Amino acid sequence: AMTTSTPPKAPIVWTIAGSDSGGGAGIQADLLTFKDFNVHGCSIITATTAQNSERVEKIECASKEMIECCVDVLSDDLPAKSVKLGMLGSREAAEIISKFLLGFEGAAVCD
Repeated sequence: AMTTSTPPKAPIVWTIAGSDSGGGAGIQADLLTFKDFNVHGCSIITATTAQNSERVEKIECASKEMIECCVDVLSDDLPAKSVKLGMLGSREAAEIISKFLLGFEGAAVCD
């Protein structure tokens, strides 16, 4: 496994959502908002979109294994104070995140 820097001192907030290739929504928009509020943003990407400002051309969902792995590794080292939910993309993703939220004691926001 690779090592990274020391965990941040700012509150940690996760965004669990899709990645918007156009940059106007999803993970990209959430991380910009988190920066505005001086919190450390972590992301779990549930789907990747091919889109621009006018249309969504294609959506590919992340694998169950990848989503589970992201939840596990972030929980180990960068546990969230709050979670922001966006597009989950698949039933499997919704089930994984629902299971995580059952034991989560922080705030969760869904848009």
